[in-house]
Amino acid sequence: MLSLRPSPDAAPVLVLAIGNPSRGDDALGPLAAQRLVELALPGVEVLTDFQLQVEHALDLLGRSFVVFVDAAADGTSPFELRPLLPAADVRHSSHSLSPSAVLDAYRRLTGNEPPPSRLLAIRGNEFELGAPLGDAAAANLEAALAALTQDLRVAMAQVRREPLPA
Repeated sequence: MLSLRPSPDAAPVLVLAIGNPSRGDDALGPLAAQRLVELALPGVEVLTDFQLQVEHALDLLGRSFVVFVDAAADGTSPFELRPLLPAADVRHSSHSLSPSAVLDAYRRLTGNEPPPSRLLAIRGNEFELGAPLGDAAAANLEAALAALTQDLRVAMAQVRREPLPA
Protein backbone atom coordinates (compact mmCIF):
# COMPACT_ATOMS: atom_id res chain seq x y z
CA MET A 1 0.00 0.00 0.00
CA LEU A 2 1.22 3.44 -0.91
CA SER A 3 1.80 5.95 1.87
CA LEU A 4 0.09 9.12 0.72
CA ARG A 5 -0.05 12.43 2.52
CA PRO A 6 -2.39 15.27 1.69
CA SER A 7 -0.97 18.61 0.69
CA PRO A 8 -0.56 20.70 3.86
CA ASP A 9 -2.43 23.57 2.21
CA ALA A 10 -5.37 21.47 0.95
CA ALA A 11 -8.69 23.11 1.79
CA PRO A 12 -11.03 20.90 3.82
CA VAL A 13 -13.75 21.14 1.17
CA LEU A 14 -13.21 20.35 -2.50
CA VAL A 15 -15.52 21.14 -5.40
CA LEU A 16 -14.51 19.16 -8.48
CA ALA A 17 -16.38 20.43 -11.53
CA ILE A 18 -16.29 18.59 -14.84
CA GLY A 19 -17.42 19.45 -18.33
CA ASN A 20 -16.47 20.84 -21.72
CA PRO A 21 -17.13 24.58 -22.21
CA SER A 22 -17.21 24.03 -26.00
CA ARG A 23 -20.18 21.65 -25.87
CA GLY A 24 -23.20 23.80 -25.04
CA ASP A 25 -24.77 22.91 -21.69
CA ASP A 26 -21.80 20.67 -20.82
CA ALA A 27 -20.22 23.98 -19.76
CA LEU A 28 -22.39 23.95 -16.62
CA GLY A 29 -19.67 22.35 -14.46
CA PRO A 30 -16.88 24.74 -15.48
CA LEU A 31 -19.23 27.73 -15.22
CA ALA A 32 -20.24 26.68 -11.70
CA ALA A 33 -16.54 26.36 -10.84
CA GLN A 34 -15.81 29.84 -12.18
CA ARG A 35 -18.64 31.35 -10.13
CA LEU A 36 -17.51 29.54 -6.97
CA VAL A 37 -13.94 30.79 -7.43
CA GLU A 38 -15.33 34.33 -7.67
CA LEU A 39 -17.18 33.82 -4.36
CA ALA A 40 -13.87 32.87 -2.66
CA LEU A 41 -15.57 30.81 0.03
CA PRO A 42 -13.06 30.24 2.83
CA GLY A 43 -11.95 26.63 3.19
CA VAL A 44 -13.26 25.65 -0.25
CA GLU A 45 -10.97 24.70 -3.12
CA VAL A 46 -12.38 24.50 -6.64
CA LEU A 47 -10.89 22.35 -9.41
CA THR A 48 -12.21 21.82 -12.91
CA ASP A 49 -11.42 19.37 -15.69
CA PHE A 50 -12.98 18.06 -18.90
CA GLN A 51 -13.50 14.58 -17.44
CA LEU A 52 -12.68 12.60 -14.32
CA GLN A 53 -9.54 10.48 -14.32
CA VAL A 54 -8.18 7.99 -11.80
CA GLU A 55 -5.64 10.65 -10.77
CA HIS A 56 -8.46 12.76 -9.34
CA ALA A 57 -8.61 10.29 -6.45
CA LEU A 58 -5.45 11.99 -5.15
CA ASP A 59 -7.27 15.34 -5.06
CA LEU A 60 -9.48 13.88 -2.30
CA LEU A 61 -6.56 13.45 0.12
CA GLY A 62 -7.02 15.52 3.28
CA ARG A 63 -10.57 16.60 2.42
CA SER A 64 -13.48 16.60 4.84
CA PHE A 65 -16.14 16.96 2.15
CA VAL A 66 -16.25 16.76 -1.65
CA VAL A 67 -18.81 17.92 -4.21
CA PHE A 68 -18.63 16.79 -7.83
CA VAL A 69 -20.42 19.16 -10.24
CA ASP A 70 -21.49 18.09 -13.71
CA ALA A 71 -24.13 18.70 -16.35
CA ALA A 72 -26.85 16.06 -16.66
CA ALA A 73 -28.58 15.19 -19.93
CA ASP A 74 -31.52 13.70 -18.05
CA GLY A 75 -32.82 13.59 -14.52
CA THR A 76 -34.30 16.13 -12.19
CA SER A 77 -34.61 19.73 -13.32
CA PRO A 78 -33.25 22.24 -12.44
CA PHE A 79 -30.67 20.11 -10.57
CA GLU A 80 -30.16 17.21 -8.22
CA LEU A 81 -27.84 17.29 -5.20
CA ARG A 82 -27.36 13.80 -3.81
CA PRO A 83 -24.91 11.78 -1.74
CA LEU A 84 -22.35 9.61 -3.52
CA LEU A 85 -20.91 6.27 -2.51
CA PRO A 86 -17.85 4.51 -3.93
CA ALA A 87 -18.63 2.11 -6.79
CA ALA A 88 -16.36 0.53 -9.37
CA ASP A 89 -17.02 1.42 -13.00
CA VAL A 90 -17.43 -1.53 -15.32
CA ARG A 91 -15.59 0.32 -18.08
CA HIS A 92 -12.32 -1.09 -19.37
CA SER A 93 -10.48 2.21 -19.45
CA SER A 94 -8.99 4.52 -16.85
CA HIS A 95 -10.28 7.53 -18.78
CA SER A 96 -13.52 9.32 -18.03
CA LEU A 97 -14.57 7.85 -14.69
CA SER A 98 -17.79 8.48 -12.82
CA PRO A 99 -17.61 10.35 -9.50
CA SER A 100 -18.43 7.09 -7.68
CA ALA A 101 -15.52 5.39 -9.46
CA VAL A 102 -13.15 8.17 -8.31
CA LEU A 103 -14.33 7.50 -4.74
CA ASP A 104 -13.72 3.79 -5.27
CA ALA A 105 -10.22 4.49 -6.63
CA TYR A 106 -9.50 6.59 -3.53
CA ARG A 107 -10.59 3.72 -1.29
CA ARG A 108 -8.48 1.18 -3.18
CA LEU A 109 -5.46 3.47 -3.36
CA THR A 110 -5.43 4.62 0.27
CA GLY A 111 -7.17 1.75 2.07
CA ASN A 112 -9.44 4.34 3.69
CA GLU A 113 -13.01 5.41 3.09
CA PRO A 114 -13.30 8.55 0.96
CA PRO A 115 -14.58 11.78 2.45
CA PRO A 116 -18.36 12.32 2.42
CA SER A 117 -19.23 13.30 -1.14
CA ARG A 118 -22.12 14.62 -3.16
CA LEU A 119 -22.98 15.00 -6.80
CA LEU A 120 -24.52 18.21 -8.07
CA ALA A 121 -26.06 17.23 -11.41
CA ILE A 122 -27.30 20.36 -13.22
CA ARG A 123 -29.86 19.68 -15.93
CA GLY A 124 -28.80 20.60 -19.45
CA ASN A 125 -30.44 20.08 -22.82
CA GLU A 126 -28.01 20.95 -25.61
CA PHE A 127 -24.58 19.26 -25.73
CA GLU A 128 -23.50 19.77 -29.35
CA LEU A 129 -19.97 20.94 -30.11
CA GLY A 130 -19.96 24.72 -30.60
CA ALA A 131 -23.43 25.25 -29.15
CA PRO A 132 -23.82 28.08 -26.63
CA LEU A 133 -25.16 27.57 -23.13
CA GLY A 134 -28.94 27.44 -23.36
CA ASP A 135 -31.27 29.78 -21.48
CA ALA A 136 -32.87 26.92 -19.53
CA ALA A 137 -29.44 25.60 -18.52
CA ALA A 138 -28.37 29.09 -17.40
CA ALA A 139 -31.44 29.32 -15.17
CA ASN A 140 -30.73 25.83 -13.81
CA LEU A 141 -27.18 26.94 -13.03
CA GLU A 142 -28.44 29.85 -10.93
CA ALA A 143 -30.75 27.58 -8.91
CA ALA A 144 -27.99 25.00 -8.47
CA LEU A 145 -25.44 27.58 -7.31
CA ALA A 146 -27.82 28.91 -4.67
CA ALA A 147 -28.29 25.41 -3.26
CA LEU A 148 -24.59 24.55 -3.55
CA THR A 149 -23.34 27.65 -1.75
CA GLN A 150 -25.72 26.92 1.12
CA ASP A 151 -24.54 23.28 1.18
CA LEU A 152 -20.89 24.40 1.22
CA ARG A 153 -21.52 26.81 4.08
CA VAL A 154 -23.12 23.99 6.08
CA ALA A 155 -20.18 21.69 5.26
CA MET A 156 -17.66 24.31 6.38
CA ALA A 157 -19.57 24.93 9.61
CA GLN A 158 -19.42 21.20 10.31
CA VAL A 159 -15.69 21.09 9.52
CA ARG A 160 -15.15 23.95 11.99
CA ARG A 161 -17.79 22.47 14.34
CA GLU A 162 -19.69 25.74 14.40
CA PRO A 163 -23.45 26.18 14.66
CA LEU A 164 -25.12 25.68 11.28
CA PRO A 165 -25.97 28.89 9.38
CA ALA A 166 -29.62 29.89 9.44
